[in-house]
Parts: sequence; C-alpha cells; structure tokens
Amino acid sequence: MRSFVRPGARRAVVGIAAAALLAGGLAACGGDDGGTADGGDTGDGGAAASPEGVDDGTTLTLWTRAPLEAQANLLVEAYNASHENQVELTITPNDDYVARVGAAAGSGDLPDLFAADIVYVPNWTEQGLFADITDRIASLEFADDINQGHVEAGTYDGSQYVLPFVLDLSVMFYNKDLYREAGLDPEQGPTTIEEFKEHALAVQALDKPGVYGSFFGGNCGGCGVFTWFPMIWASGEEVMNEDGTEAYLDSEPAREVYSTWRELDEAGALYPGASEETGATWVAGFQEGNIGVMPYPATLLATASETVDVGVSGLPGVDGGVSTFIGGDGIGISKDSEVTDQAWNFLAWLMSEDAQVEVLAKNGDVTARTDLADNEYSQADPRVVTINEVAADPNSRTPFARNFQQAYNATDSPWLTLFRNAIFGDGDSVEEDNAAITEVLSQ
Repeated sequence: MRSFVRPGARRAVVGIAAAALLAGGLAACGGDDGGTADGGDTGDGGAAASPEGVDDGTTLTLWTRAPLEAQANLLVEAYNASHENQVELTITPNDDYVARVGAAAGSGDLPDLFAADIVYVPNWTEQGLFADITDRIASLEFADDINQGHVEAGTYDGSQYVLPFVLDLSVMFYNKDLYREAGLDPEQGPTTIEEFKEHALAVQALDKPGVYGSFFGGNCGGCGVFTWFPMIWASGEEVMNEDGTEAYLDSEPAREVYSTWRELDEAGALYPGASEETGATWVAGFQEGNIGVMPYPATLLATASETVDVGVSGLPGVDGGVSTFIGGDGIGISKDSEVTDQAWNFLAWLMSEDAQVEVLAKNGDVTARTDLADNEYSQADPRVVTINEVAADPNSRTPFARNFQQAYNATDSPWLTLFRNAIFGDGDSVEEDNAAITEVLSQ
C-alpha cells in the first residue's frame, strides 16, 4: 500500500505545463505588478493600507469559468450590494477558459481578478500571472483557518498568490425516491464500491422507462480524475508518487474501480451517452430524476435539490472509507491590475463570514474557512454536514503534478485512454496505459 500524504500538508508542486498559454515571451513577474495607479501594490508581498483594502467606488473586472457560475453570481451580487466598489463578472465556457487566460496574459490584458481551476494554479503562479499577496493574507486574523490546500497550490518560491474562490468536492449523490422504489434505504448511500454497483443495479432493475442506475463522463478525463481518484484514495492507495512523476493507476483498487464501471456498462445500467460524454452535460440526467446514484460535484447540491430528493454520501473505497477530490477554483489579483488595493477588498470580503456563511453556506456550499464550517446553514442540512466531514477526512486530497493537464485532463491524455480501454475496450492494457501516463508525468 502506497502512502505519503500527510493530512493538511498537500504538496503544491509545479502545476500544469501550458507553454502555449504564455505566447509572447511572458516573463514571470513575482509580486511586482509594475506599480499601480492607486499606489496599492508595493511589490513586497502586497502590503495594503489595511487588511480590508480600499472600497472607493472602483469598477473591478473578474473572470471565472462556467462550472462555478452560480456561486460566482451570488458572490458578486452580494459584494456589489454592500460595497461602493463594483465587480463586473465575465463567465467563460470551461473548455475556452485556459486559452482565454493565456491570450490575455500574453497581451497584458488580464482582468483585475481571475479564478482558476486549482490544478492550473501552480503553473500560472510560477509564470507570474498573479500578484504576490503574501502580506495581505497574513494580515487576516483568520489566515490559518483558510483552506490550506488551495493556499499551498498558489504558493511559489515562498510567496502566496491565491485564496480559495469556491471549493468543489466530489461526493456521491443518490435519488432518494428511486432508492425507495428499489427497496434501498433512502438515508444510506453506498459505503463500498461493491455497494455502489449493487445500488445502481437495483435502480436499473426497476425497469422504469428512461431511468438508469448510474452515469459517468466516459470521454472526460477531468471527470474521471474528480470522481475516481477519491475511490482509489479511500481504498488506501495513491494515484501518483509524491513528486507527481509516476502514476499508480494500475493498482488493485484502481482496477476494481474500472471493473465496476465496466460491469455497469455491460449490464446496460448506464444512462445513454456515457461513452461520448465530454463533461458538458454529465450531470443533466441526474438533475432530471433519471439516474439512481452517481459521483457528483458538491457545488451542485442546491441545483440538483430543486428537482430531486438528493441523498449525499462520501465516495467509497473497495473495503469502505471515504474520500473526496478537494477541487474548485483559487482566485488572485492579476499581474495586470492597476487597482490592487480595491481588488484586495473583494478578496478580503470573500474570506469574511458574510461571504463564506451568508452567501456560500446559505447556498449549500462548503466554506473555505475551517472555523466557519459549523454554521447555522450546515447544521440545518445533514447533507452539508456529510460533505464537510468528507472534506476533513485524511483520505481527501488536492493532487498536483507538473504535467497534470497533459497526463489527465487533455482530450488526448493517456489517462483518458486508460479508462476508456478498461471500460469500453478489451480491458487488458491498464499496465501499458499506466506506463504511458508516467511517461508524460516524468517529462
């Protein structure tokens, strides 16, 4: 059994290589954004006049990607309603976001603030896309309570560049109504991978038109990372070595994950289109009430609950245990902003109880501060309590690797090839495909 990750100390090695994003010879610029019109960023860790920054009616620009649109809109609306500064929010489709940020970075046109999928943050931090906010973070009296996985992902050469924007965790969602019909306990999700398969097959056995046991993004590398890595972690196994240069995705627990989905596919228990699903619509079937049980983003609890009586449990391992991929987005002040004190005002507010509890927790989301995890909204919803407990489990991870994008998320990644071969192919090439992942990781 491979084990090396200490709880609360996830190593933020250099992230996804994205040379194409930095066309034009963009040089890393550390904490110095070249000076600001308001005299905000001093280049010494982002020391501000006050921990709250400046709220003087400045218009700020903020970019984020579509998967976190609901939370971004709620946060911006709440900030704009309570501050003189006003944030103009731009939402970009997930598949277009990396290219858009890369082009803007090369031309010096990044917005004042921008969020990034946490697996992209290390690379963009190293390349100097964010301003240094080390001293600003230290000025917050609750700095030690901020999710350290996200802070560490945005730490480079001893300096800090990002804060958590929205945490997104992978958990198991199940349809309580379909569970009742199938004779399953509606208050108990699957506790092992085998139980997950049994529950999905029980729903499938209802033989209801348009209803299926489960679903997954079968042509989406990122979906597999987000939902299947935790099943391996929960089984006591790692997916990579500590340096992120060698893949362990041919382990026995990993093979158990693949075989489970293969059996569901062969049984006809997967919602139609699994083999072609690129991630764009992978949650639609559940939200329509047509899927019994499937791994799911925790940020969509409120949305899914509008149409489905949702049950929530952790992603299980082979013999029990739970885990989650602690994902979501980090956010920072861009290297191109000329109003960094005002931009910091938004970030400082984002970490406040008003934002974390009265906006995010109220929406059913996990707070980015551990001291606020137990709040009136989480207490009122046992599902949110479950999500918070899974997030705190020692098996939960935020993985990083230098070539994460090429190895796992890209449309031609060897990871995508591995699990497609394992589920939809002959299933005999796991060892060979795992070696191909290692080859990319080690470049």
